[in-house]
Amino acid sequence: MNPKTDFFFDKARQWQKEFEKLRTVLLDTGLEEDLKWGCPCYTYHDRNIVLIHGFKEYCALLFFKGALLQDSGQILIQQTENVQAARQIRFTSLKEITDLEKVIKTYVYEAVEVEKSGVKVPMKKTKEFEMPEEFQNKLDEDPVLKEAFEALTPGRQRAYLLHFSSAKQPKTREARIEKYIPYILTGKGLND
Repeated sequence: MNPKTDFFFDKARQWQKEFEKLRTVLLDTGLEEDLKWGCPCYTYHDRNIVLIHGFKEYCALLFFKGALLQDSGQILIQQTENVQAARQIRFTSLKEITDLEKVIKTYVYEAVEVEKSGVKVPMKKTKEFEMPEEFQNKLDEDPVLKEAFEALTPGRQRAYLLHFSSAKQPKTREARIEKYIPYILTGKGLND
């Protein structure tokens, strides 16, 4: 147990028993416990394998390369269509975790083997993401903006494209684009 993670387990108002059980199960696999992104993260030779996190309706284990797991139990969930590598196992009760303890460990051991193998999740290229028409028009009109956008890292480009295209109304897309043009021009990402 890593004392840095204790606050996560101690402050939990919801899912506290479930979090404690997940912690016990994961520590029993021999993984190292660390704190990353404010959540307990379990690693193998400093490589992220699985993370515990909670939401209003469920708590979950997030496998960083879950897309590469066999998922023989058909229990892995892709959070949204835009999540490429990670997959979750969701729980709504302590009993579910207890019933699935052996299965969870099997998935963890498989995730460690995937990590050892060095296999990478094939990621979509930035050009495969939807380019909102409103943003394409801005890029076509402003070569400085286009150059600045193309100079961003692929991850920053994808974040902007996903944020812009997720708006249903053209007015909202336009407003989002206008808001973030100064960030793009200074080389900043959506969350920088």
